Amino acid sequence: MSFKNIYFSILCTCFLSCLVYGQEGNVVINQDERISKLLELRKEMNADETNSRRYKIQVYSGNRIGAKNAQKDFAEAYGEWKPVMHYEPPNFKVWVGNFNTRLEADRALKRIKYKFPAAFIFKPKKKK
Repeated sequence: MSFKNIYFSILCTCFLSCLVYGQEGNVVINQDERISKLLELRKEMNADETNSRRYKIQVYSGNRIGAKNAQKDFAEAYGEWKPVMHYEPPNFKVWVGNFNTRLEADRALKRIKYKFPAAFIFKPKKKK
């Protein structure tokens, strides 16, 4: 290749690189203002799940393996409630539900006691 071709190639590359820009732009999201309000309400409700006004049912308390087994057994037997494992030293506990009233919790407990006779209702303590 001749010196002219190399020089011309370098010059074209420099010139074209000055003309090429990365993509820039602004994103505008148009949404109903009520969606933001609903999201804020959901955050408040989720933060309030361990509020002492709500009821939960404890299905198991003991070692980790037993808790995992109880969690699995419960999920298979009762699909409408999601079992959640919590660790409170020295035990692992499996909790179910987030009932607003004692009556709701009592109805659920009556069904749960068939498979988990040691289950009981309680109100979780607030985390500090």
